[in-house]
Amino acid sequence: MNKLQLKRYAKLLAKVGVNVKKGQWVVVDAGLDQPEFVEWVVEELYRAGAGKVTVDWGHQSIAKLQYKYEKLETLSEVPAWTVARREAYLKELPAMLHIISEDPDGLAGIDQEKFTKARIGRMKILKPYQDAMENKYQWCIAAVPGKAWAKKVFPGLQVNRAVEALWDAILKASRADGADPIREWARHNDEIGGRCDHLNRLGLVSLEYKAKNGTDLKVGLIPEGIFAGGGENTLSGRYFNPNIPSEEIFTSPKAGEAEGIVYATKPLSYQGELIEDFSLRFASGKVVEVKAKKNQHLLEKMIGMDEGACMLGECALIAEDSPINNAGILFYNTLFDENASCHLALGRGFTNLLKGFEGMTQEEIHAKGINDSMIHVDFMIGCKDMEITGVTEKGERVAIFKDGNWAF
Repeated sequence: MNKLQLKRYAKLLAKVGVNVKKGQWVVVDAGLDQPEFVEWVVEELYRAGAGKVTVDWGHQSIAKLQYKYEKLETLSEVPAWTVARREAYLKELPAMLHIISEDPDGLAGIDQEKFTKARIGRMKILKPYQDAMENKYQWCIAAVPGKAWAKKVFPGLQVNRAVEALWDAILKASRADGADPIREWARHNDEIGGRCDHLNRLGLVSLEYKAKNGTDLKVGLIPEGIFAGGGENTLSGRYFNPNIPSEEIFTSPKAGEAEGIVYATKPLSYQGELIEDFSLRFASGKVVEVKAKKNQHLLEKMIGMDEGACMLGECALIAEDSPINNAGILFYNTLFDENASCHLALGRGFTNLLKGFEGMTQEEIHAKGINDSMIHVDFMIGCKDMEITGVTEKGERVAIFKDGNWAF
């Protein structure tokens, strides 16, 4: 792969992704798949002004061994040093850069019951720190190829060729394959901002989804809610891009207001396994029935994680005529596949999508209708014949999507 282009990508993550402040602490978490690229990212973070960069290395195979051999009590523990670290995060508000490369099937075969219970146990302690930091720091999720992931996406290629092909696909999807990715992202964010402004002027109170595959779903919206996309600001005004790539315009719907059925159009990678060919039926805002041809039990465990896991936290709009979808590649990775297709998310909503959230408590925000949960799991529903209609406060019906693409 062209090293110059990869270094441009590294610079993009540092300056546009987390947009590091001068003297700021940055925490990078990454797998062992592309250590040289992580080194370039760290250098770009320092060049952008970082005062300190910490890299947390992880390895999926070791995580799988831990879930195989450790007792549930051990897996559920949150040691004092982890709590102390979260307290340090809360105090210093470091920027967080997550560089993912995991095998979509890398945790297949683990005890999912143990996995779920351990996660619930840890989140009881860690979620308050997560809530307290929300909207106060920059974060970004991006990707690099892992060998197993590359072979999953390009099974007909030898490993090295598959990795090269996945690098090429990641850079194109991330708008980082040209001479000036930073300028390209400024243009892209401007375009997304224009669509958000239009949607926010409509005063929508619900969205209706219909498709020939059987999807027929109505989702209520929060009157004070907004549509957003691309870059966003921390409470202190620091602009950053949380997802690279990103093609979506999204809002957090009103918890408890969803009726009908929706069919997924792409597999969902969840807890290291794939859930395929599934549907969810909603009544009074909650999932009341799930069906899946593969790993239905995972889907059932997901919606039972906590009280909010069975309700929607996000409605995201992405045109079928988007760069990622047009590539014709199934990435088996939510960061990419969600940006190729309209999607919904179960679980936690986004507090910053509520007008005036800055002056509200968490309790007040959730009372307005922003869902709360320890999970936020996106699943893809877009297709070529998707029709999405918005309903305004006055009862007017506005075409938002027609034949899978924007109607305006």
